[in-house]
Amino acid sequence: MAHKLTTCTFCGVGCGLYLETTDNRTVAGVYPSMSHPTNDGKICVRGWNVHEVATSLDRLKHPLLRKNGRFEEVSWDEAISFIAERLRNIRDQHGPDALAFLNSPRCSNEETYLLQKLARAVIGTNNVDHGTGVYCNNSINVLLDMIGVPATTNSIGELASSEVIVVDGVDLGRQLPTIGGHVLRAKLKGAKLVVIDVRRHRVAESADYFIQLKPGTEALLYGAMAKVIVDRGLMNLPFIKANCRDYEAFLSQLAGYDLLTGAEGCGVPAELIETVALAYARAKSAAILYSTGIEAREAESIQAIVNLALLTGQLGKPGAGIFALTEHNNLQGVCDMGMLPDRLPGYRSVTSAADRAEVEAVWKTPLPATPGLDARSLLSDRGGGKVKALWLCRYDPVNTAFFGDAASSLKQFDLVVVQHLFMTGTAQFAHVVLPMAAFSEEQVSFTSTDRRIQLAQQAIELPPGPLPAWEQLARVGRAMGARWTYNSAAEVMDEIGEVVPFYGGANHDNLARDYGRQWPCTKDRPLGTQFLFAEGSAGRRFKFVPVPKPAAETSSGEFPFLLVFGNSLYYWNQNILIQHSETLKREYRILLLDYPDGFVEINTADAKALGIRDGEKIRLRAASGSAVTAARVTHEVRAGTIFVPYFVREVQKQILGKVHGGHQRMPVRVEKEAA
Repeated sequence: MAHKLTTCTFCGVGCGLYLETTDNRTVAGVYPSMSHPTNDGKICVRGWNVHEVATSLDRLKHPLLRKNGRFEEVSWDEAISFIAERLRNIRDQHGPDALAFLNSPRCSNEETYLLQKLARAVIGTNNVDHGTGVYCNNSINVLLDMIGVPATTNSIGELASSEVIVVDGVDLGRQLPTIGGHVLRAKLKGAKLVVIDVRRHRVAESADYFIQLKPGTEALLYGAMAKVIVDRGLMNLPFIKANCRDYEAFLSQLAGYDLLTGAEGCGVPAELIETVALAYARAKSAAILYSTGIEAREAESIQAIVNLALLTGQLGKPGAGIFALTEHNNLQGVCDMGMLPDRLPGYRSVTSAADRAEVEAVWKTPLPATPGLDARSLLSDRGGGKVKALWLCRYDPVNTAFFGDAASSLKQFDLVVVQHLFMTGTAQFAHVVLPMAAFSEEQVSFTSTDRRIQLAQQAIELPPGPLPAWEQLARVGRAMGARWTYNSAAEVMDEIGEVVPFYGGANHDNLARDYGRQWPCTKDRPLGTQFLFAEGSAGRRFKFVPVPKPAAETSSGEFPFLLVFGNSLYYWNQNILIQHSETLKREYRILLLDYPDGFVEINTADAKALGIRDGEKIRLRAASGSAVTAARVTHEVRAGTIFVPYFVREVQKQILGKVHGGHQRMPVRVEKEAA
C-alpha cells in the first residue's frame, strides 16, 4: 500500500493525515500525521472517515443537461458549449449583473479564484459571494476595520502556551474537536478555561468558569469586563500608546457601562464577570476563540472582543490573540480569494480605482466598480428579480441555507449551473449539472482557520467522467473568449500569488513541505508567519471602536421565552458529504433516532414548570407565526431560552412567517400540544 500526506477537508481546522491507497485507485484507510502542528497525531471521527465520500456509489459521473424537462448525460464539450452560449446570451440581453456566482466555503482556493475571476473579468459583474447560510461577513469587516487583518491572529498549536483561554459561542467538542483537544490539554497544563455560551456543551463541562449568558448579550458582557479592567487600572497603556488609536473615544463610551447592570442584563453573577475579567487582563498570554456563525456573532460583539484584546495588549505574542474560528474547511480561503460582493482578491475594495487597477494589471481587463449582490439577496428574491442566471459551485442552498426559500427562487432563474459531487436538492433545479473531482482525486489548496495554506494532495487517479472544478471553469472561460492557459491547479496558485500579495510566497512546491505556509507568506518571507503583529501594528494603528451599551432584551408576559436559531450538537447531520459516508451518517443521526422529525431544545426546569416531557409535541407561538415540534428536554439550554437547530427547517418557516430570513432571536411562548 502507498501512503500520501494530505490535509483533511471536512472543517476549518486543517488537520494533517495520511491516506492509505491501493492500486492508485482506492483509498483504503486514513491515519493522522503525528507531527502536524495542528493536530499532533489526533483526528476526529470526520477525519477518520473523510475518504468514504470518494467511493460513494451515488457520485455523479457525467455532465447532465436538462432536455425536455429531463436530465440527459452529455459530453463535456456539449455541456461547456451550452453553458458558454447561455451565459453570453443572458449577459448580452440583460447586462452582466443579470448573472451571479455563488460557492461554498468547501471550495478550494484555485476553483474559488477562477470562479470569481470568471464573474468579474469575463462576465463583468461583482455578483459573487460564498453562499453559506450559517455565516456572515461581520467578522471579516470588523477585523479589517479594527486590526487590518481579516483572520485569526495566532496558530492553533500556540494554545499550549496560553494562560487564559476564552471560548465564546462555539461547541468545540462537536464542531471543531481537534481544537477542543488543544484547549483541554492546555487546561490540564494549567491554563484557566473560560466558556461563554447560551448552551452548556462538552467543553463547558470542563471550564474553570462557565458564563451561561442570555442570548444576544455578548457585547454587554465584554463591555462590563472592559469596565472592570479600566476601573482596576489593568489596561496595557504602553501597548495602547504605541499601537492604537481612538482610545479616548472608547473610554468615553465605556463610562456608560456598569458591572452590576451588565451582570443583570446578561443574567450572570457580577462576581463571575469580575473574576474572568481580572484573569484575562492579568494573563501574560490570553486567547479568545469565537465562532463566526451568524447565530452568535453580531458585529458589536466582535468589536467588543477586539476592544478587550487591545485594552490588555493581548496581540503580537505567542499564546495570545483572537481566533475567528471557521467550521467550513475553506471559509478563510474563499474570502482571501475575493469571493465577496464588495471585495476583490486580497480584500481590495471593488469601489477603489487604485485597488481595481492592481488586479486589472494582472488580469489585463477592466473590472466592474459597483458592489454586487450577496447570497441572501440572490436566494431570497433573485436580487429583486433582476438576476436571470445563477452558478453554484459545491453549494446546496436548498438543504443548507438558513435564509430565504432557495427552492422557490431557483425555479425562477433562466439558467442554473451546479458543480457538485452528488445530485443534491439544489441540483434537482439545475439546467446543467457538472460532476467534479472528490477529495484525494486532485491536488488543490485550502486555507485553514489559522491562516495555514495547505495542499490536499492527489492520492488516487481521477475516475473517468468527472473533472476538477478549476478545470471546468477554465474551459468555460476559454469558451467565452478568455485567454486562459491554465494547465494545472499549480499554475492557478502561481497567479494567485501575483494578485494576492500575502500569498505571494506560496506555491504548490513549498506547500507540499513543512505542512504548508501560514500567510502572510510573501516573496520576501516565504516561510510564512506563525503569529501576527510580533512587531506591533507596523505603522497601521489598531482601532478601538466605541460600542454603545446594548439595550436589554426583555420578554413579555405573552411571550416569556426567547427563541434562538443556531447550531446544535448534531448540526453536521445535514452535511451532504456526511450523508454519503455510512459511518458518519450513523454517527450524526444518533439523536435523530429519538426525534425523527427534528426537535427544539428547552431547559429542564422550564419543561417541568410547563408539564412537558422529553419527546412530547409542543407548540411555539410568536407574533409572526407558530409551529409544532418535538421538545428535547435538556440542561444544555439556559432557562428561559428555546433553541431551534438550523436543520429543523419547517419550524423555521412556520415560526418566522413573513419575518426576513436570517432573524436570530424572537420572543415566543410554549404550549403543550393536544394529543
